[in-house]
Amino acid sequence: MEELGIDIDILENDISGKYPKVLDILLRDHTTKQNIFWATDNYQDLGDDYGRSSHITTSSITGENGNIIMPRVKKNKELQQSRVREMAEVFTPSWICNAQNNLIDNAWFEMENVFNTEVLSHDGTRTWEVNHNKINFPSGKTWQHYVRETRLEMACGEAPYITSRYDTTTGEFIQVDNRIGLLDRKLRVINENVEDSGEWLKAAQIAYKNIYAFEWQGDSLLLAREAMLITFIENYKFKFHKEPLLKSIQYIAYIISWNVWQMDGLKGVIPESCHPKLSRNDTLFGEVDVKKEECEGCANDNIKKHNGMYCLIRDWGNKDLENGKKGKKIKFIDLL
Repeated sequence: MEELGIDIDILENDISGKYPKVLDILLRDHTTKQNIFWATDNYQDLGDDYGRSSHITTSSITGENGNIIMPRVKKNKELQQSRVREMAEVFTPSWICNAQNNLIDNAWFEMENVFNTEVLSHDGTRTWEVNHNKINFPSGKTWQHYVRETRLEMACGEAPYITSRYDTTTGEFIQVDNRIGLLDRKLRVINENVEDSGEWLKAAQIAYKNIYAFEWQGDSLLLAREAMLITFIENYKFKFHKEPLLKSIQYIAYIISWNVWQMDGLKGVIPESCHPKLSRNDTLFGEVDVKKEECEGCANDNIKKHNGMYCLIRDWGNKDLENGKKGKKIKFIDLL
């Protein structure tokens, strides 16, 4: 089997075959306690298991179905355009992700060009030149502080701001030491400061517990989760020249399944879970009067008043991170 991580398209058959139970973990939704669902009509022609409200199962995306989910850049142009029209799905070039991530780090480090320098080529294309020197930290801050900094990508799609395994607009694969995502940067400083594999794993878990993202469409959500998982494996191999143990991969997958979740970002609920409220009244003449009332949150654009299922996330907490505890479950909207 071809080594995972060489091609930008992470094959579900490879994950299922090489890493038992990991794909099941990546498909889990902790709010509904079921699997994530498609939340798009793009696959409905494939059968009953691919309807808009159908849950994505391991069997529906492996075996003969192993090539159904693919990165946006590999989808046909007609499908790409329809997703732009229906869901405003527009993916950001890596150089823009880098420029915006640099702004975050410029503020945190109180200096510019910490991880790389942005470059404008003669032909008008934009890229970056990596600073290969070990990252220095400002007075009062350490690499551990940086790893614990919480980051969130909203409406993440395939999560190009979190990990830049490939440019989502060109499909170009990006090597580990040239990546610019929020998670990539955390893993870089871990690689530079930790030599023991056990300590590396502990630091990487803390990094993953401080990266959050949400997405509406189930296929993009799974692609984001997969990219983050393979990024973990690639960085461990980059550092130690071997793969991490299966139990370590499964635990990172578990963290990802909590921290990268399916949500309607405007409402804070599971997509399309709001519903009309029906009230039934018997009249004096023996008739039944049924009234339908729209969800209060939807009617009044009030994120606190929806009757859909509010999404749960896990607040791992720094003390819990140190003690290996699971942290506490909270509603995402409670953070607003």
